Amino acid sequence: MDSSKEVSVEIFPYIRVYKDGTFERLAGIEIAPPGLDPHTQVESKDILILPDTGISARIYRPSSASSTATKLPLVIYFHGGAFIIASIADPKYHASLNALVAESNVILVSVDYRRVPDHPLPAAYDDSYAALQWIASEAARSEPWLRDHANFDRLFLVGDSGGANMSHHLAMRLRGDALGKRIKLSGIGMIQPYFWGEKPIGVEVSDPGRKALVDSWWRFVCVSGKGCDDPLINPFADGAPGVDGLACEKVLVIVSEKDILRDRGRLYYEKLVESGRAAGAAAEIMEVDGEDHVFHIFDPSCEKAKRLFKRVAAFVNADGDDPKKGA
Repeated sequence: MDSSKEVSVEIFPYIRVYKDGTFERLAGIEIAPPGLDPHTQVESKDILILPDTGISARIYRPSSASSTATKLPLVIYFHGGAFIIASIADPKYHASLNALVAESNVILVSVDYRRVPDHPLPAAYDDSYAALQWIASEAARSEPWLRDHANFDRLFLVGDSGGANMSHHLAMRLRGDALGKRIKLSGIGMIQPYFWGEKPIGVEVSDPGRKALVDSWWRFVCVSGKGCDDPLINPFADGAPGVDGLACEKVLVIVSEKDILRDRGRLYYEKLVESGRAAGAAAEIMEVDGEDHVFHIFDPSCEKAKRLFKRVAAFVNADGDDPKKGA
């Protein structure tokens, strides 16, 4: 990028936008190819799932898939990145998902949704919904890895940060619509979800610097005029539908102690419990001490990341058949 160009706005640490309308992503631009991961023995491949918009996905299957006739839970994964950076080929995400798939023993489809600013919101949300439409189609059910190894009746949405946000909105959109009647959504796993609001809560009150930084992220991404109380980022703002009627059987929320977003994740869990639809074991929360936002993406081999993967694995395999059990 030409260093002489005049900067219009910089959204740290994600993107720099120039006055001529061009932009430079500052992170999440590295590429890792799919294939066999020698550390986990998880195999992956890229496929085009939405030809009209050019959206692709990376499918992962564990080494156990070829040695058992039991169909495995199917996880649709949405990566984070504040809707601005990262992709299915990001090396950090690729390594993290290899580790998650190996631990969880699932078939996982990571969706490469479109990002801001070249594709303004709600493009990312539209792509996530279209990906579920593809999952419900004959094209998905005839894709060899899904056809041979995936249990479409044990379908989970899992995402981190902005991807967790989209998982929530998908589960809300599916309640009662035509697509929701065609697929069975077993649960959603929300890892350090990206929710926010204009009025600070919890740790945000004592950390106005980070509060302002996160404010700037969302205001760059979403230009609806509703700021950080847009229902897309604040499910509990005035007029937002909250969590009543999520189209799934159970929800797992994972938050981290040092994450500025942590109290929003806690609030989400508390609202689930208060709603009455998530009584008992249907709503679960895990709190990771001493870690910050998406730490497991930056270091998937650390012990706390491994514990996080184990918790997700237990969530998607509960009451199901896990071929690894007893091995």
